[in-house]
Order: sequence, then C-alpha cells, then structure tokens
Amino acid sequence: MRRRSHLSRLSAVLAAAAAPLGVLVATAAPAHAATPLPNHVFAPYFESWNGQSPAAMAQEAGVKHLTMAFLQTASSGSCTVLWNGDASMPVSDSTFGADFRTIRSRGGDVIPSFGGYTADHNATEIADSCTNVDQIAAAYESLITTYDVPRLDMDIEDNSLTNSAGIDRRNKAIKKVQDWAAANGRQLQISYTLPTTTSGLASALDVLRNAVSNGAKVDVVNLMTFDYYDNATHNMAQDTQTAAAGLVSQLASLYPDKTQEQLWGMVGVTEMPGIDDFGAAETFTTADAVTVYNWAVSKGINMLSFWALQRDNGSCPGTGAQDTCSGIPQDKWYFSHTFAPFTGGTPVPGNDFSVTASPASASVDPGGSATGKVATAVTSGTAQQVSLSVSGAPGGVTATVSPAAVKAGESANLSITTTAATQPGVYPLTITGSVAGGGSHTATYTLTVNGTSPTGSVVNGNFETGALSPWTGGTIVSSPVHSGSHALQVSPTASTTGEATQNLTLAPNHAYTLTAWVQGGYAYAGVRGGATASSWTANSSWTKLTVPFTTGASGAVTVYVHGWYGQSPIYADDIAVG
Repeated sequence: MRRRSHLSRLSAVLAAAAAPLGVLVATAAPAHAATPLPNHVFAPYFESWNGQSPAAMAQEAGVKHLTMAFLQTASSGSCTVLWNGDASMPVSDSTFGADFRTIRSRGGDVIPSFGGYTADHNATEIADSCTNVDQIAAAYESLITTYDVPRLDMDIEDNSLTNSAGIDRRNKAIKKVQDWAAANGRQLQISYTLPTTTSGLASALDVLRNAVSNGAKVDVVNLMTFDYYDNATHNMAQDTQTAAAGLVSQLASLYPDKTQEQLWGMVGVTEMPGIDDFGAAETFTTADAVTVYNWAVSKGINMLSFWALQRDNGSCPGTGAQDTCSGIPQDKWYFSHTFAPFTGGTPVPGNDFSVTASPASASVDPGGSATGKVATAVTSGTAQQVSLSVSGAPGGVTATVSPAAVKAGESANLSITTTAATQPGVYPLTITGSVAGGGSHTATYTLTVNGTSPTGSVVNGNFETGALSPWTGGTIVSSPVHSGSHALQVSPTASTTGEATQNLTLAPNHAYTLTAWVQGGYAYAGVRGGATASSWTANSSWTKLTVPFTTGASGAVTVYVHGWYGQSPIYADDIAVG
C-alpha cells in the first residue's frame, strides 16, 4: 500500500476538525497514475443536473470524452464540493462512478469541471466559497482519486474573474495538488475555461498571471468562443480563430520559453452550437463546425468542445439559449460527429468544399434581371462533384444555375429574372451545393425587387390606451414614461425574463425596422417567428433600440420586449414597426 500524501492526511484531519462546523472534506484514496488524455481531444460538456446517463448519451452521440459540468459548493462559505451544489450528488462512486468506468472501458474519459457561471456568480465556486487553501486542495485531491481522472477544469467567469483572493487561493491549491500528484507518480493536467473577446482574453488574463506567480502549471486554456455580448453580428468560426490567435500571443508573454507549436498545444476552444445566449447574431452554424474543425487540426490545438451535448439536435429551430436543442436546423449529433475525429493524434480532414455567390446581392426593378457567379472551392481533401441548385425564389422570380453540376474549384453562372408583377421586397435566395453521400453547403444571395414596401403597425405601441391589450405579458405603468402618460413594465424573475409580446402579420419577404424605447438593466427588444433579430441595452435612461429584420413567406412575426433573469424590471414605450 502506498503511503498517503500530506494532503490526504490533511483531508482526514480537516474533516474531523470541521465536522462540528458542518464542513466535510472527503478522505482521498491513494493516488495512482490515471491514463493521460490524448494530445488532441474532443470533450463536449455534459449537463450533469438533468438525471441523464453520461455514458449512455456519449455512446449515442459517438463521443468518447466528456467535460462534466459542474462542481460547486451548496452555499457560499462551504468547503464541500458537490455536483451542481446538490447534496444528493456528492463526490462519491455512487454519483457517476459506474458511468465513468463505462466511458473508460470504451477508450474515453471525463474531465470534471469546477465552477461555471452560476457558481461563479453566487460565490459557490470552491475557491471563492472556501477560504482555506488546504481544504480546497483536499477537495481537488478527493475528486481526482474518487474518479481516477487525469485532468481538472476550472470554469472561471463572471464574479470569479474579479475575486482576486479566490483567484489566488485557487492557484495555490492547484500547485499543492500538482506537487502531490508528482510525488505519487500521477499525471495530472489542469485546464482553465475562460471567457474571451474576439481578439483574446480581457480581464481573464489575470487568472493566468496569478497561476504563473504561484507556480501552478496550466496545461490548457479553453476559450468560450461564444456569448461575446458586444451587440455585434459575428462570424463565429472566424472569431474563434482570431480569439485563439490573440490568446497564443498572450501566452507567449507568460511562457516565453515555449515554442509556437507548444503554445498552440495549450489552446482549447468551446463553441455553442446554433444560437447562443446572446441571440441570432451569434449563431454557430454547421458550416462553422467544419471550418473550426479543419482549423483546429491545422493548428494542433489541444481541445475541442461545445456547450453542451444535450443541445446537439435541431428540435427547436429559431429558438436561442436552450439547454436541450441548438436552435438551428441540423441532424441530431451533427456537431458531435463533426468534431469526434479530432480525438487522437493528428486526424486528417476529409474531403470538403465551399460555395460562394459573387456578387452576393442585386437590386432590380420588377421585370428586370440579374446575373452572377457561383464559385466552389476545395477546403480539404480532394475535389468532388458538386450539384448546384437555387431555392427560395418568390412568385414572379426565376433563378437558375448553369451548369447544374461542377467539380469543386470550378464556377457556374447564376441567372435571375423577374416579371412585371413581381412584388417589391427583399428576397433571400439559397444556393445549395451538395455531393454524393449527403454533404452540402449553402450560400445566400439577396435579391431586392425595387418598389414601396407595405408598412405594418404595432397596436398600442405607445400604451396610451392605459390597457395592455393586445400585448401579452407585462403591466402598464404611469412612470417612468418616454412620452405620453403610460409605458410598459416587464418584471423578470430568477427563472423568467418577464417577456411581453404582440403578434403581427406583415407583408411577406419585406424589410422592416422595429424601434423601441427602453430603459433598465438588460432590456431587450426583438422579433421571432417569421424572422429572428434583437438588440439590447443596459442603460438606466431611455434608449432607442433599432432592430432591422426581413419577414418570411408568411409575413408573421412576434414582437417582444423582455429583461434578464434575476435582474430589475425594465420599461418600454413607443414601440413601432416601419
């Protein structure tokens, strides 16, 4: 039997000493060498609070490795970590132990993740909650030996990024556990999952600086390449690449002895498939997944991940920020299947291609015509035969591609004609390239037929009737108001955004602009249904939000305003669509 380490002995002492205070620290089993993770690993997050089996879902999705979210204390001040802070889910073999062994039997493993937004916000992340470095280290050690894991992840965001004492305790505890692991012949990796800008870390860089000063080794820096919340429309694949490049430059300053290859080998990226928490302006598409996969292979990064495995399906198109679906049309497990080959050494990308339209838009009068080019290109592997088609043309518009099939790398001619009876409007046409076996990519061509677009109207948008109808949700108030005598108040709760909505039927395939005057923390205005667009502000004074959108074939949309979970009420007035 191996001799127990100092931290293991300390765990037992602390558990006995702390018991009268309600603090329990599990006594760890002897350390031994867990199997290290591959140099390149795909490990999507698993939402551990929903009662599902991680082993069963991983098998169904074709995934070998999982990042398990999350470990935290039940309340601030505690030093006992639990899965999701739930006392019924302790760190013990009875919680997920059998699942983890099954995953390992298939050649995979798990990465337990501490923290997460809720814990970081509520000070229940272990290093924010517990002020004793030795107890934090003992909690880490207990989890490692209970589940025999080779890597721990620290998901640090929100308030944890500014808790300097918690940052320092965490890194000191990591250093202690790394020393314990080294003394016991165990390979242990530490990853930090951090929010990022499109050009690299902002305040989160202080977490890594502190790790360096404490001698804590950070093996992987995993960027959350979503939820930028900068009120801009994003090319998510491109922004992943610029964020990672910025991180590598920052890591070069922290670790000047590492080569570029080694620095890229410290990089991880976590995407959010489909529509993220911000909204449709931050949508990670199926095409983005292929781009990011190929880029990740070419750069030799350490880890690919996404939030979360339960979202990898297309059951709720047009809906964002869901825990159970991506919000975009997709095959079930599309993102898992796309990223899964990343695990291992250096996988070779398969054959793939791209489709672009040039120009990407045109304006014509009714009865007019337009022409362009549809270009294809080989993005990986070898050239394939690509079949081309155009869809989405409204009545009176004919769109064709000639020839109808080309070899990737070649171009075709796009021809569009309209009749004198074609209704004015903005019409997005979808150009699809597909190959044998089911692979496809699309490009959007925007056709504008000139003329006057009908204008829809919001009923009771200034709330001067003094009644809510035809709005659903919210209440009418007399103060504050932007104009007149009344406005709308929306009151979020801890579990709802407090939404108010009104259904409109507008002209189909027309461009409109929603305007709304709002005030209050995290006030949103937008449309969904036949169109998806939104904007927001956190201004405490009246602010005008402007949301351009284009209706679909039915013209039906739902106009909404809402606040944000757990925040103060927001106010809206003078809402219009024109």
